[in-house]
Amino acid sequence: MTDRYEAGMRVRRSVLGDAHVDRAEAAKTDFDTSFQTLITEGAWGTVWASDAISLRERSMITLALLAATGNFSEIPMHIRATARTGASQSDVIEAFQHVAIYAGVPAANHAIKLAKQAYAEMEDDKK
Repeated sequence: MTDRYEAGMRVRRSVLGDAHVDRAEAAKTDFDTSFQTLITEGAWGTVWASDAISLRERSMITLALLAATGNFSEIPMHIRATARTGASQSDVIEAFQHVAIYAGVPAANHAIKLAKQAYAEMEDDKK
């Protein structure tokens, strides 16, 4: 394992939680091992591990980019991650309002719907 991979796993676990990462690791096969290594080193070990901006800011940027590019399936995961990154619901709605203006209201509307569902699930999990 490379230093970047190890750093990526530390950051990935701190942002997404051990349970999520453990499930992803358990589901890994020979087919996607190289892809999982790529995202662990690149996304988590390079981008998310950088101390140039905070994890809170990264959460906001990531959620806005996911919504703006129509990659909605990862929005709930990154909403759940806000509990660890410090991005508040106010931060998230601000990010999605930027999406509405710069990438379109339908994208922001769908992202907000997914965020509301994820926040509701997070509240249910606390009970």
